[in-house]
Amino acid sequence: ITVNMGGTADPTPPPGGIAGTGIAVLAQVSAHEQRRAAPAPPPETWGAYQKKSGEHGGVVEMINLLIKDLDKEMTEAEVSEKDAQAEYEQMMVDSAAKRTADAKSLTETSAAKADMDAELESHGEEKKASASELMAVLRYTQSLHAECDWLVQYHEVRKSAREEETDSLKKAKAVLSGADFALVQTRSRAFLERSSQHM
Repeated sequence: ITVNMGGTADPTPPPGGIAGTGIAVLAQVSAHEQRRAAPAPPPETWGAYQKKSGEHGGVVEMINLLIKDLDKEMTEAEVSEKDAQAEYEQMMVDSAAKRTADAKSLTETSAAKADMDAELESHGEEKKASASELMAVLRYTQSLHAECDWLVQYHEVRKSAREEETDSLKKAKAVLSGADFALVQTRSRAFLERSSQHM
C-alpha cells in the first residue's frame, strides 16, 4: 500500500545461512577424533633472518660469475674441439697408411697365390707324366715277371732237354766217327719224341 501511495517499501531481509539454507557456519566437530599429543617444537635454525649486506655483490655479481663460468666452459670446449680435430686428423693419416700397407700386402699375397697356382698346375702335369711313366714301368715289370715265372717254371725241363740234346750231339758225332748207328738212331728218336712232348 505504501508503494501504491508513492512511498518506498522496507527492504526485505536477506535469507539466512549459506545459500538460503539457514545454516550459518560449517564447523567440524572434533569430539569424535582421538586426542593426540601436541606436536614437537620446530628444530632450531641458524638464527633470525638478517638482511644481506653488500659483501656478495648481489645480482650483478651473480651474473658476472655466470659469465665467467660460461667463458671457462667455452674455452674448455674450444680446447677439447681442437684436441678432437687433431686426433681425427692423426687417425685419418694412420688410416691412409694402413690402407696403403693393406693394399701392398694384398698385392703381394695375390702375386704369391698366382705363383703357387702356377706351381701347383706344373706339379699336376708332372704328376700326370709320372703316373703315365709309372704305369708303363708297372706293365714292363709285369711282363718281365711273367717271363721270369715261365723261365723258373720250365727251367728243369729245359735243362734236361739241353742235356739230352748235348748227349745226342755227342752221340751223333761218335756215329759220324764210326760208332754203332742203330743204337744212336733209336736214342735220337726217343729224345726227339720227348722234346716234342715238352714243347
